[in-house]
Amino acid sequence: MERAFQRTQVLTNHLLQSSSPLPSQTLSSNACLSYSPPELSENCAFDVKEMRKLIDGHNLEERDWLFGLMKQSELFNPKVRGGKVFVSPDYNQSMEQQREMTLKRIKYLQERGVFKGWLTEKGEEIEMRKFAGFEVFSIYDHSLFTKLGVHFPMWGGAIQFCGTKHHHDKWLRDTENYSIKGCFAMTELGHGSNIRSLETVTTYDSNTGEFVINTPCESAQKFWIGGAAKHATHTVVFSQLHINGINQGVHAFIVQIRDVDGNICPNIRIADCGHKVGLNGVDNGRIWFDNVRVPRENLLNSVADVSPDGKYLSSIKNPDQRFAAFMAPMTVGRVNIAIGAVYQSKVALAITIRYALTRRAFSLKPNEPEVLLLDYPSHQRRLFPLVAKTYAMSFAANYLKVLYAKRTPQSNKAIHIVSSSFKATFTWNNMQILQECREACGGQGLRTENRVGHLKGEYDVQSTFEGDNFLLMQLVSKALFAEYMAAQKRNKVFKGLGLEHMNKPCPVIPSQLTSTTVRCSQFQMDALCLRERDLLNRFVANVLKCKAKGENTEQAFNSCYELAKDLGRAFSERAIFQTFVEAESTLPAGSLKDVLGTLRSLYASICIEDVSFLRYGYLSVDNGANVRREITKLCNELRPHALALISSFGIPDAFLSPIAFNWIDTNSWSLV
Repeated sequence: MERAFQRTQVLTNHLLQSSSPLPSQTLSSNACLSYSPPELSENCAFDVKEMRKLIDGHNLEERDWLFGLMKQSELFNPKVRGGKVFVSPDYNQSMEQQREMTLKRIKYLQERGVFKGWLTEKGEEIEMRKFAGFEVFSIYDHSLFTKLGVHFPMWGGAIQFCGTKHHHDKWLRDTENYSIKGCFAMTELGHGSNIRSLETVTTYDSNTGEFVINTPCESAQKFWIGGAAKHATHTVVFSQLHINGINQGVHAFIVQIRDVDGNICPNIRIADCGHKVGLNGVDNGRIWFDNVRVPRENLLNSVADVSPDGKYLSSIKNPDQRFAAFMAPMTVGRVNIAIGAVYQSKVALAITIRYALTRRAFSLKPNEPEVLLLDYPSHQRRLFPLVAKTYAMSFAANYLKVLYAKRTPQSNKAIHIVSSSFKATFTWNNMQILQECREACGGQGLRTENRVGHLKGEYDVQSTFEGDNFLLMQLVSKALFAEYMAAQKRNKVFKGLGLEHMNKPCPVIPSQLTSTTVRCSQFQMDALCLRERDLLNRFVANVLKCKAKGENTEQAFNSCYELAKDLGRAFSERAIFQTFVEAESTLPAGSLKDVLGTLRSLYASICIEDVSFLRYGYLSVDNGANVRREITKLCNELRPHALALISSFGIPDAFLSPIAFNWIDTNSWSLV
């Protein structure tokens, strides 16, 4: 009773006090918030157009022409929000409607000559033009990017690189004109990354001169085949080829799956993969083949052929080498995915930083205005390292595109390794950037029209298609292991893949890192090379140790999977940093080079801040803390350049989102 009485007294006193507030406790209303464009207050210390030239690298006029084509058509869903026009797919449409809109957009672009020469012309110029096109498509919509990626580089690329002249003459022009709609039937229900173990089986009937393709079991059904569910007329089928009872390995065959009226061809069954967390503008399908017969000339025979009387012919006798030669041209898929990821990171950062330059939250002192989000050191620390990472990826993507466009048989191995490494790293980075940007936009990041949150679902698939990222990192480490063993066996120096640093004395990190040291490009390169060098030595030693215990090579690699991932990442980040340094070296002294140097130091520092530098003992705890403090300083130094840095991405306003501009007018009652 006494306790109850005490509580009653407390409540009574509280109510009596609150019913008659003192004059000094009265609250005054705040003025309504208003939107002020960041261009009015943010300075630009360097030439934005020159920076865009540097990071886009090529075909700027082509890109801007494509942006214009898309903005002027109702097919790209223009909407006025807050006094500005934005173009973005309507993700409220049904899956079927989204698919049909993707197809209509492709036809619109084809009718305006966008794809002219994409398959019928050769050379570096057309390759770079295609890359520029895909980068623009990725900015607008991942479904458009992916459906075109399946049709041109995958279906069309398979015919170009795995076929020979009669295939080119018969199929490429109709593919370029989109009168044939191709898809790429490689992945199966039971096998995705492990292509060599595909279960689809093809035999040869010498009596009719035809190949006979079969799906022998449910796990052999072709799965996730983009375009197969509704629109594709033809596909390249990847299948085991059995000749006279001998399995000659995976080969590729052209198969028609629909007639001119859109009816599914005899002995072929197709089912829809259904609704997905993203990419619902792509009609992914499943395919079964029941004794499907195709002419002998439908074998893509650049590597191997079958004679009319049924003899298997190939100049490459080793099946491993034959498979490698067969798969080498297919790296273009990974190249496109990597570059697409970079441009999605640009979209998200441009939206998020523009919002942070106009959105305010909390006052630091009484009666003072609320603070811009981007003026908080914590917000800078969240976003500027991601900007630096995106600039670094841009330079690395430009390097990869040129490497691919100038490819030779001798460079195929390097393209395979670098594209695998960059695809994994870029797509992981992209998902990290999309998540951080979503959170940095608060609740507005959840709205589909603001793009950032929705893009996570659209691009999540990139971590697994065209190779699971973890497996790709293991692939890279295996390749580095092979390079190491070859150099040791022949007693030769390392050459290629940027491994020449292995021939030099081992770098030494100073015992005490100063600000000047942390910002020195030579120190940054030494630190990244030291990590790669040490991890490669560790990986080789551990694999050999496992083999000495009786494990075969594959078992030994699997036993060392953690080192393999760390090594793959170390290789990738060093290679990316190298392209950053090379891009910076092309600039004369001035403000552009200065800000790029700050970005380069920030990118290197966030790499060196990684836990692996402490885990493997490259940095002391004190030096790790010094690097971390330097990151905070670098972020603060980049704050005045925020708007200029994202404007240099060259993305037109219409391809961003309402939150990036007048988000108050956009949400006004008059627009409800």
